[in-house]
Amino acid sequence: MGFILSIVFPIILKSFVPQGASVLGLFLAGFVVGLMVKGGALEGFWNATVAGAFGGIILTILLSIFGALIGGIFGFFIGLFSGIMVVIVLLLVSMIFMGIGGAIGGFLAGD
Repeated sequence: MGFILSIVFPIILKSFVPQGASVLGLFLAGFVVGLMVKGGALEGFWNATVAGAFGGIILTILLSIFGALIGGIFGFFIGLFSGIMVVIVLLLVSMIFMGIGGAIGGFLAGD
């Protein structure tokens, strides 16, 4: 759910807030994930971070598959390496933007 919201919210907000729509969209997606988890700030932070990084994990798998189809074993390793770098970057970005929103949402809805 958080992965889908992290895609949908920035697209919707782009027409209302042209500058910073992606950051605000990621924050709101993390906030919703934190509200859904209802486990406190730390659990909201963690779940929002994982939801944000899920897109990078899917991209890594796709890059590896298409790399193997196009370039054989060498293309597979190139796709895998570049995909792992994408996961690391998306994990950091989602920790900052989605994680903070998730922590706030988890804190507000926490048990």
